Amino acid sequence: MKTYKPIDHTADLRIEVFGKDEKEIYQNAGMAVHDLIADLRHVKPKEVRKVIVEGRDREDLLVNFLREILYLYNGEHWLLKKLSIGKIGRGKIEATLRGEAFDRSRHSLKHEIKAVTYHQAEVKETPRGWKARVIFDV
Repeated sequence: MKTYKPIDHTADLRIEVFGKDEKEIYQNAGMAVHDLIADLRHVKPKEVRKVIVEGRDREDLLVNFLREILYLYNGEHWLLKKLSIGKIGRGKIEATLRGEAFDRSRHSLKHEIKAVTYHQAEVKETPRGWKARVIFDV
């Protein structure tokens, strides 16, 4: 199953994310951020990081989670290789991340993502699974 697809949007980057359940939707969205930033084929899962994020509803949780994921690259120059959601519920998500520091000699960049926006953010269950939409400021 395809986990996400870019959607044309003026001056920004908009994606739809797909998953079989709520955990997978957040997992796929988090991986999509770093997949859009860099070619992840050469990233190694050397370091482990844990993140805990809160939100008042599913959309707020998604935006806050993706902001945390985006900060790993923008603030710490760290690339994500694997992501697993440990717990999700009651406005809180706990995730384990594996990746490594950006190395210009091995990693190539694709897009610069400046921010995750609330504009048209959506997370919902559908008859075919879960779907989310989010727009990034590029």
